[in-house]
Amino acid sequence: MNISKMMDAIKQHPQFDKVGMVLCHNGIVRGTSRDGRKIKQLSVSVDHRILDQIVSEQKKRPGILDIRVEIAEDRDLRIGDDVMFLLVAGDIRENVIAVLTDTLNQIKTVVTKKKEDFAD
Repeated sequence: MNISKMMDAIKQHPQFDKVGMVLCHNGIVRGTSRDGRKIKQLSVSVDHRILDQIVSEQKKRPGILDIRVEIAEDRDLRIGDDVMFLLVAGDIRENVIAVLTDTLNQIKTVVTKKKEDFAD
């Protein structure tokens, strides 16, 4: 996973001159679960078919030029490791922020499944 390469790919888009904002999300493994238990490691699985559908639909929204997603899957991740990069490129902040929020929420609810291993 390399957020710089993802950004470079977006900048190569032939219509990049229409972009006024690229918003990035960098999800990382935190030290505790939502319920406060200490995390030892995390693994994530991804439904790529649904992810592709979501990204395709979100790209059709007004003002959106590109969306890039990388998810660290099928490996053990430790505290501080990057889990997901999500980049949304578009014209104005109202469009870009809304699409990043909606895309992120859909990915977290229907695309990924995580398995947390807890510290003793």
